[in-house]
Amino acid sequence: MTIISVSVPEKLLERVESFSKEQGFSNRSEIIRQALRTLISESKNINELSGEIAASITIIYEREATKGQISEIHQSYGDIISTFLHAHIDEEYCLEVIVVKGEAATIRKFVDAFRTNEQISQIKVSIMKTP
Repeated sequence: MTIISVSVPEKLLERVESFSKEQGFSNRSEIIRQALRTLISESKNINELSGEIAASITIIYEREATKGQISEIHQSYGDIISTFLHAHIDEEYCLEVIVVKGEAATIRKFVDAFRTNEQISQIKVSIMKTP
């Protein structure tokens, strides 16, 4: 097995350690391998779609995050956003649920903009292919 080095913020490492213990992972490598498998699987599913689709995208980010970058992503893809909900889920984090409808390729770019943004703590995409 190949060994790689990964840099993560201290808060994320603490969450990984806690989650790893709660879920019974034997070490950090196991949890990272599982996370990579999940990311690849989800990406494969969205990459295989074409035509018009609808999706919900849920993101979680720290309230201290630069909201300008997140707003910029929203504004860049305003034509596919049907609606969105913003909530403060606790003192530290915000949650947004974004409902989109449009060409799969455009939605894929929208999701990728969030996935590659280091301010996003979590992202979950649920896709519905429209008839």
